[in-house]
Amino acid sequence: MFSRTPLGCMGLLQRLLAPIPEPRDIGTQTLALVVWPAGAGGGNWLVEGLGVGGQRLPALASLGNVLPPWWHVGEAGASALGTSEKWGHGLRPLGKEVFLAEQVRPVLASWQLSPRSFQPPWRERCDFDISGKWKGKGAASAESPSPGERARASASVKRVEILDAKTREKLCFLDKVEPHATIAEIKNLFTKTHPQWYPARQSLRLDPKGKSLKDEDVLQKLPVGTTATLYFRDLGAQISWVTVFLTEYAGPLFIYLLFYFRVPFIYGHKYDFTSSRHTVVHLACICHSFHYIKRLLETLFVHRFSHGTMPLRNIFKNCTYYWGFAAWMAYYINHPLYTPPTYGAQQVKLALAIFVICQLGNFSIHMALRDLRPAGSKTRKIPYPTKNPFTWLFLLVSCPNYTYEVGSWIGFAIMTQCLPVALFSLVGFTQMTIWAKGKHRSYLKEFRDYPPLRMPIIPFLL
Repeated sequence: MFSRTPLGCMGLLQRLLAPIPEPRDIGTQTLALVVWPAGAGGGNWLVEGLGVGGQRLPALASLGNVLPPWWHVGEAGASALGTSEKWGHGLRPLGKEVFLAEQVRPVLASWQLSPRSFQPPWRERCDFDISGKWKGKGAASAESPSPGERARASASVKRVEILDAKTREKLCFLDKVEPHATIAEIKNLFTKTHPQWYPARQSLRLDPKGKSLKDEDVLQKLPVGTTATLYFRDLGAQISWVTVFLTEYAGPLFIYLLFYFRVPFIYGHKYDFTSSRHTVVHLACICHSFHYIKRLLETLFVHRFSHGTMPLRNIFKNCTYYWGFAAWMAYYINHPLYTPPTYGAQQVKLALAIFVICQLGNFSIHMALRDLRPAGSKTRKIPYPTKNPFTWLFLLVSCPNYTYEVGSWIGFAIMTQCLPVALFSLVGFTQMTIWAKGKHRSYLKEFRDYPPLRMPIIPFLL
């Protein structure tokens, strides 16, 4: 099954520097595993997949993601590496190469690795560290590596290759990257070679279809080998959250006022700049304007965003939603033929009380969430009620800000008795329920001691 060929340092170097081919069927290639010292002192060892010509093969299973240091390979693994002696908590380092005449999969199976190492994608680098004390010449003992040696082994990641997640094309190779570098720093390095993809536009991940890595993730703490393979996806043109919020909130404020003042070409010339005789129309304008002025001020002075940007295309979708509904509501509420609520002043007063209470509650929750996260921090904590009674809703729901927001629009719908307002409230409730469920799941996943009584948005129900 195996044949061995001696390999000198120069020969190995030539092989490592040889160009990388693109084999179409890696399963039929003749492969090699090379075990050789990657650092002084024999404490750090590198295993790479090579072709028979010495070239690196990029299509091997990425063992760096599944094979941790000090893996016990058992008798089969020791035999596959050409030694009769298995090393207590890992592989016994060997200064030679072992050629494999069969496909990769059976060899990996003989090593008794985790089943997930056999799953696709296969077009990845086989490049991982196996660390420990060499029992050969000059070694003092065969004990397991010390914590210091383990730390040095984990700090061996110094190369990063970035591939296109769709085409697997190599976009960038970063050499001599500090092991404690963050994903944010790697994005900045990638931008130097590809200026069109600024950091906010980049999504880097360990798997082409996996989740994006966080900017604060540290390279040496990721499940990668000596060469970290990251997959890049273009998120498209980005725009700041503040800009999006200011745009989508300022629009409804000014659009509503155009209908309230009945500017020309809306209701006809005889109604130009006239005023409604119904008190509820003026009260509705005050409430609507107050709501969006509050949102604008909160965007500028209260909210702290964990993500600085969002896709540019979202601003068109959001503005269409907010601006369109604002125009639709304002057209009917300020129409010269508008009919006041059925139950008159009592209905308006009740609705106004609901609106004001929910607006105060919404603001109180936003302030509590702001105080929960220090400026410039992305730390997440479980929100709890404060001395402010409006925050006591945290006892029952995970996202009381959404509960209060929906309540405000229900109050506004009762006040105006207008169908477009009711539809806007229903659509908003549906969307906020989706957001609330997502945040609720995140809380449950992240915090084991999360209060079990809480529901996403409606106490005891939803």
